[in-house]
Amino acid sequence: MSGAATRNVPAQVKNADLVSRRRQELIQAAVGLFGRKGYHETTTRELAREVGWSVGALYEYISSKEDVLYLVCDSIHGEMERAVIDIMPEQPCSLASFREIFAAYLRTCDRMQAPILLIYQQTRSLKPASRQHVLRNEARITGLFEELIARGVAEGAFCIPEGTPPGLLAHNIMVTGHQWAFRRWAFGGPVPIETYIQQQWALLERIVTA
Repeated sequence: MSGAATRNVPAQVKNADLVSRRRQELIQAAVGLFGRKGYHETTTRELAREVGWSVGALYEYISSKEDVLYLVCDSIHGEMERAVIDIMPEQPCSLASFREIFAAYLRTCDRMQAPILLIYQQTRSLKPASRQHVLRNEARITGLFEELIARGVAEGAFCIPEGTPPGLLAHNIMVTGHQWAFRRWAFGGPVPIETYIQQQWALLERIVTA
């Protein structure tokens, strides 16, 4: 399975491992800062201060503030993708394995509520080329669920309603995870993620065993 379609972000530092570690620090700082202040209201000086660097050090790892937002989005999608890929079955699909993958994805969305909100709020701030990379990464994760559903139908593990495209169900699954971040308030008070998983799986199971 191919990885996320990462756009090259130039860095002055040539040590790839160091760049990766430093960018992870920057991503974590940026998620909090962009979430509090907003992307456009945040300055590069504030970003540098948040991560504990000088402005000069910041520009050793990125070339613009927009690079930081792109790296944040790319990192979020990378973690979501790994949550699915790491437990996708190599053997024939089963309803149990599908539930395990579905639950792992929702738990990942639970851990990443703030970053998911950030993607929804700020992706439009990316330049067109970067935005297309982010959208392709989103489509790639959706495609994992689409592939899983199609395999399950082909192997007789699932039986979705006739005429229902696997891609439609895959998009529904993606949005089910995302809405935990941006519409959790609508669920009538504090609902544990495991309860949400059980409730959403009960609905999905009815569809894939129709």
